[in-house]
Amino acid sequence: MSNATITVLPGDGVGPEVTAQALDVLRAVEEKYGHTFTVHRRRVGLDAITAEGVAISDRTFDICAASDAILFGAIGSLPGGHTGGGPRPEQALFRLRKEFGFFANLRPVRPPEALHGASSLKPEYLKGADLVFVRELSAGLYYGRLETVPGKPSEIRRTPGATEAVDTLLYTEAEIERVVRAAFDIAVGRTGKVTSVDKANVLSSSVLWREVVERVAGDYPAVTYEHMLVDACAMRLIRTPADFDVIVTENLFGDILTDEASMLTGSIGMLPSASLGTRRTAGGTFGLYEPIHGSAPDIAGQEKANPLGAILSAALLLRHSLGLEREAAAVEKAVDTVIADGHRTADLEEPGRTPVGTAEMGRHVVEALRHP
Repeated sequence: MSNATITVLPGDGVGPEVTAQALDVLRAVEEKYGHTFTVHRRRVGLDAITAEGVAISDRTFDICAASDAILFGAIGSLPGGHTGGGPRPEQALFRLRKEFGFFANLRPVRPPEALHGASSLKPEYLKGADLVFVRELSAGLYYGRLETVPGKPSEIRRTPGATEAVDTLLYTEAEIERVVRAAFDIAVGRTGKVTSVDKANVLSSSVLWREVVERVAGDYPAVTYEHMLVDACAMRLIRTPADFDVIVTENLFGDILTDEASMLTGSIGMLPSASLGTRRTAGGTFGLYEPIHGSAPDIAGQEKANPLGAILSAALLLRHSLGLEREAAAVEKAVDTVIADGHRTADLEEPGRTPVGTAEMGRHVVEALRHP
């Protein structure tokens, strides 16, 4: 029996809807396997800015720090975008990632056979596709200008003669090495192949990236590896996705490529993620778990959101932070069963057929978990 504390940050848009279903699945796991999960719900993103004046309060941050894992929904955007000062929703994620040291973002992509018809690719191209991205999460272009990291410009400069913009892409050797080692460690437990993705023909940071990969690879003689330019990887992902096992890349490239890879499953609503650092819990590694999709305010409150990415993120939480592999596998099997039974949310349903709603899809997964 496991006793664990989980902080739930539903956030904005469809975030509360999909996290509610993921939490129902965790409650079903708790009941079926005799565990005890203490859950704290807190505000984050626009919800927190409206109620508390900041994207994530110090109190919420402290509660997260005292937990074994964080289940995250989604954060919204400011109306009209960010135009100046004041709190921004994304500051919550940046703070969580940076201060908790979440440097490795795991995004598994395994298109269920029953969804091959939902993908924009021909089914024969999807056969055997089962890969995992390891995205560097705490450095790179997204961390140009932060209050905690001064001196790295990210700004729009306006002069009488012209307007220009600058962003800073910085990686240290240590930041690269830790995420590359994480990827090689994962590959040891899979088919033993790592694809390192960069843009070394243009970027100095990518040249350093390759140097580090070459050095780290020497410590993993059982793992084969290759370097691949990001544009070539983007092409091969939709041509021969089964060629890949573990893909490791920097922050921006990982963000873009995983959105592309989500189309292998038919919808971005299908992909989970785990953001991990080095802090240990009683059962594994402290982490933050979230579907990779955004807050989708245009469909919020309409029962149209796909909760499976959030539910599969809960499975990753069970596996990586609580050490409950049997339970994680049971949740993933329940999702496969529901898909095989033909249940589809609006993003996956065929034209002319009636999709199930967000809560109904969650109920189907809970039922499949309770009665496999």
